[in-house]
Amino acid sequence: MARKKSKKVAEKQAAQAQSTGLMGKVRELLQFFEESKVEIKKVVWPTRKETVTTCIAVFVVSVVIALYLGVVDLALSKIVEVVLS
Repeated sequence: MARKKSKKVAEKQAAQAQSTGLMGKVRELLQFFEESKVEIKKVVWPTRKETVTTCIAVFVVSVVIALYLGVVDLALSKIVEVVLS
């Protein structure tokens, strides 16, 4: 068990030593882009219908909340106006 741990530590140190310097950073960057490309291929993109439906729902909810807040603001303004006059 102790040998496995020391072997893992040695591998980590070797990897860190390789990643130092400009070429190591370039390799890391290339690896990042390769992994990103793989992950992007796994994404399930929504259909056009789902996108349109979601946008409409967001718009409707936004309008309803705006109207509600407008009415509440108007009511509170009138209450404050009555109290202060």
